[in-house]
Amino acid sequence: MAHGFELRPYRAADEDAAIELWRQTWQQAYPSIDFTARVAWWRERWRSELVPSAAIVVAEQSGALTGFVTIDKAGYLDQLVVDPAHWGSPLASALVDEAKRLSPDGVTLLVNKDNARAIRFYERNGFVHAGEDVNPTSGRPVLKMAWTR
Repeated sequence: MAHGFELRPYRAADEDAAIELWRQTWQQAYPSIDFTARVAWWRERWRSELVPSAAIVVAEQSGALTGFVTIDKAGYLDQLVVDPAHWGSPLASALVDEAKRLSPDGVTLLVNKDNARAIRFYERNGFVHAGEDVNPTSGRPVLKMAWTR
């Protein structure tokens, strides 16, 4: 345990807490979007895409889920979610470090171009800009970022 949280592998019993944390975090980042309407879609994506194909590491503090990261075998970091109450703490960096440990040959991700806070975070954690794209689901412009040793 470091800084009051523990990292551990995801368990099926974490699903509801993970989905709710995902919703809360995105709602905080984009308050004008109704993310409650997306919960069923997120749950289906979680069950059919992320759980079967990615390593999921959760952060837990005092028995509550406070964050998680998903990293697939190709080194793609699909989700980094941290409870907004823990933004600015060492938690997000610890989750990214765990993704790097699980994918030592490199990590790639997509981040919304309008999410300056997240972009700065990834830059501070050794990621560089590696191109641009458009999110096929939301249509929002995204920045490709990559980390290599």
